[in-house]
Amino acid sequence: MRSSVLFYLTYTLCLSLGLLCVLFVSYWSSHWRGGFAWDYSALEFNWHPVLMVSGMVVLYGNAAVVYRAPFTWKQNKLTWKLVHGGLMFLALLLSIVGLCAVFDSHKGLNLPNMYSLHSWVGICTVAMFALQWILGLAGFLFPCSPLWFRSSLKPIHIWVGKAILILGLASCISGIDENLLLALNESSAEPYNSLPLEARFANSLGILIVAFVLVVFGILSKDKWQRPEADGESFHLLHTEDNTRN
Repeated sequence: MRSSVLFYLTYTLCLSLGLLCVLFVSYWSSHWRGGFAWDYSALEFNWHPVLMVSGMVVLYGNAAVVYRAPFTWKQNKLTWKLVHGGLMFLALLLSIVGLCAVFDSHKGLNLPNMYSLHSWVGICTVAMFALQWILGLAGFLFPCSPLWFRSSLKPIHIWVGKAILILGLASCISGIDENLLLALNESSAEPYNSLPLEARFANSLGILIVAFVLVVFGILSKDKWQRPEADGESFHLLHTEDNTRN
């Protein structure tokens, strides 16, 4: 009982931080960066941070911990696999649209692509995410997936999933910094190093993103909050591992 209460308090903090991240990045893009459009302009670029933070970090992080909620443990696992996969697909879709926004705006403004470390890490993260989702679909949702493949894929899926969240965090933090450097130092009377209000607000967004990811990792690292394996599922996995060794 105590463990469940602690989980729900932590999960409430996770949801609150995630909501704040989305509100902060949306307000930053609309208030200081001029709003949104889809017309190959700088306003189209403003969709990029909003969609990447919302998809690659916030939605992804919440999808990662959906199995940890105790109220789901007595329910059909397939249902929550579909919820997990659906949320991940939505996160991936938002991330892809976010990439389209930055490429479109660069094309309209005649700016080069893929020259910064931020862009390299970001594109690798989305590529890993897409591959992870495809393998997860094949391994855990296709009924014809063999048990040996599922049991072999599970630890890799978990490890890569955490790596993607770390890379998503790195991409967002570096992107915020790069955006501030370019926007304030090139077109503002107040340079970044003078720490104007916009810089303080965007830096606070970065701290919120870090806090959100740390809370997600805190939930994922707690053994007591792992979904218990069903007896049948545990037997099949152990039987498969024994056959693999033999």
